[in-house]
Amino acid sequence: MNIPKSVNPRIVIIGGGFAGIALARKLKNKNVQVVLLDKHNYHNFQPLLYQVATGGLEAGSIAYPIRKVIQEYNDFYFRLTSVEEIDTKNQKVIAEIGELSYDYLIIATGSKTNYFGNKEIERNSMGMKTIPQSLNIRSLILENFEQAVLTTDVAERNSLINFVLVGGGPTGVELAGALAEMKKAILQKDYPDLDIDKMEINLIQSGDRILNTMSEKSSIAAEKFLDNLGVKIWKNVRVTNYDGRTIITNSDLTFETATVIWTAGVQGALVAGLDAKSLVARVERIRVNQYCQVVGYDNIFAVGDISAMVTESFPEGHPMMAQPAMQQGKLLGENIIKLIRKQPMEAFKYNDKGSMATIGRNKAVVDLPKYHFSGVFAWFVWMFVHLFSLIGFKNRAVVFLNWVYNYIRFDREGRLIIRPFKKKSFTTFTSDEV
Repeated sequence: MNIPKSVNPRIVIIGGGFAGIALARKLKNKNVQVVLLDKHNYHNFQPLLYQVATGGLEAGSIAYPIRKVIQEYNDFYFRLTSVEEIDTKNQKVIAEIGELSYDYLIIATGSKTNYFGNKEIERNSMGMKTIPQSLNIRSLILENFEQAVLTTDVAERNSLINFVLVGGGPTGVELAGALAEMKKAILQKDYPDLDIDKMEINLIQSGDRILNTMSEKSSIAAEKFLDNLGVKIWKNVRVTNYDGRTIITNSDLTFETATVIWTAGVQGALVAGLDAKSLVARVERIRVNQYCQVVGYDNIFAVGDISAMVTESFPEGHPMMAQPAMQQGKLLGENIIKLIRKQPMEAFKYNDKGSMATIGRNKAVVDLPKYHFSGVFAWFVWMFVHLFSLIGFKNRAVVFLNWVYNYIRFDREGRLIIRPFKKKSFTTFTSDEV
């Protein structure tokens, strides 16, 4: 990998997501050599991927170059590569571009879409965990409408403009709201020769309420907002198969659709090489102790979505969201320096700052530790938090100006088919893991 030798301990970080970037910032100029590996050369702000998928934002406004983050860091290196395996015996990381030894290793590979073992759903539906996937969804949505104006087959036309979102978490809810607003204000102008009223947005949730990780008050409010926007919500329904045309469920319900967007679950993006005892098989996360050390190893750590720190409050690990990842990354940066200096490390304690979701224009729900509210004020809170969570002044400015323009004009000018999307065959399908 052409990394120079150093008198300082070498710390290798796999993954430039929320946890990896938070950790990197804490290691700035700390008398250590740091090597950050990622298969993308940018940090991806995942909470706004749905806006890229629906034309509200361009991809560049939610991505930030990793090299720009670290360009003023001493003895700090970035390499663009996918990691294939960890050789724990010889303390090496094996990647596509070569091998690299480490003194301390941090796994921050994040998560990927969980299809619960159903290969046909995996092959025929769309995930939304990366920018390329969001751009694929945007292209597919617009291509469907372009095909719909050409076909004279009513059943085919209805299938092309029927959208099914599987999973009633924040991603599914926010995407459903964005699609509903496109239907209401944009698509009828773009496609006057189509009966846009025939367009359906179906949100399928296996549980008895959407946003089931938030308060019941927020779930009820979000469902009301979506219902007013014309989204059809199907609760206590589990999708069992999708062949690219027909959705089969565990009930009598079936859906004819050309587009299924799968937001029903996530799992850790594992890297091969760790002892099986260190893994939580069901969700493919890595077991860590209170210091984020991987169980069974002294110098290997895991932070963010990939880690499972089992506690009484979190029996399956902390939520796979940005806040736990950033908090773990920041603390681990301090703890590794303490470990090198042979000082006692500090145990991780998650500070739950709340959760939120937006359902469209002037509509959002917010859960804070002591307060739950929804509506216009919640929408402004959601915008403020997400705006200032972006990396880089330019990205914040671009996103803010886009939001102002979209609000005033009730428009989304990012509805461009830059690269036509073609569904991959099963034999060429690749996952979105790091």
